[in-house]
Amino acid sequence: NMKLYWLVIWAGTLFLNPVTADCNITSQTVACEESAKNLFNISLNLFQNVTKLSLKNNKITLEDHDKEILGRFINLNELYLNENNITVLNNNSFYNLKNLITLDISNNCISTVHKAAFAGLNQLSVLNISYNMIAQLDSDTFTSLESLRVLNLQYNFLKYFHIKSSFKLIKIVLAGNPWICSCDLLDLQIWLTASNVTLENESNTTCTSPNIGKISIKMAAIQPDDCIIENTPLEHTVTSTPAVNLRSSALTALTPNITGNNGTRAELPLVGKSWTFLAGVLGFVLGTTLLIFTAVKCPTWYHYLISYRHRRLEENDSEMFEQEFSADMSPSPSVSGTSSEEPIVIFEKVHACRDEEDGFIEDKYIDIYVNEEH
Repeated sequence: NMKLYWLVIWAGTLFLNPVTADCNITSQTVACEESAKNLFNISLNLFQNVTKLSLKNNKITLEDHDKEILGRFINLNELYLNENNITVLNNNSFYNLKNLITLDISNNCISTVHKAAFAGLNQLSVLNISYNMIAQLDSDTFTSLESLRVLNLQYNFLKYFHIKSSFKLIKIVLAGNPWICSCDLLDLQIWLTASNVTLENESNTTCTSPNIGKISIKMAAIQPDDCIIENTPLEHTVTSTPAVNLRSSALTALTPNITGNNGTRAELPLVGKSWTFLAGVLGFVLGTTLLIFTAVKCPTWYHYLISYRHRRLEENDSEMFEQEFSADMSPSPSVSGTSSEEPIVIFEKVHACRDEEDGFIEDKYIDIYVNEEH
């Protein structure tokens, strides 16, 4: 009866969703083989209840479209994406695969692994990201993988790896990386020694720097005391060298003394670094005030400069000046041989030469008196 039940389900699923992949269906698993088919994207023609999917040796890049298709396979337990063209593992790349136990993404071109790339893989037990181009890997990337037991990181470009003690791995593979045995590798070394994890292929998990021969990173001589001194900030270190004593004595000698009313001698406290901050604040306030003052006064100065300019007399101004000039000349004694239009003629001459004046002021009354004498 059970076999008949699964057969009916398989026939109905095949009728509703025709599958071109090679899938092997049993009572417990649905395994589909899509390897070496020159695929650029994950095929849509797959069983929705697939439990094991092999997509190795294709050209898949795991873009958003591929992640959307993967999200449909909620029953997936094993996923093999090795030997493809994946370069980046973005956040939530496998988010809906909550039943995934084994993930193999080795032999790709992965250089960047985002912090939440494996988010949602609560049941993941085996992770293989070996033979890639990963040079830096944050240990927080694996904090959500509470069930992780086997981690394969061999043959990447890792020089150090800060691992957390909360990892409960059984086996880890770190061979083939250019490890630098310095203080950055100390926490990994301590974790490898203190935990029960098995470092697989330990003989090839060696330091490339410093050049101390083929020594395992687990056995490299990294002094914890040196790393503590190296990481200690300078301001918290206390030394008592002759140079420091000389400096303190020189500062004491240069510090002015103040004698109080009771005859006691009080030393002024040394000036710290707070005066630089105060000077910066004052400079910022003064500069801001100057800018505001300039912005406020600029329009007024601009109007002053624009209004201060010479301009030629217009036709209306010349007529007004002729009328005033004729009124001023009316009470003067009449001169024989001169006409009443002579002042106007004189003004026209003066006005015509106004552009070529030499700096002297021509008085119109002088010509009248000269004519009277003649």
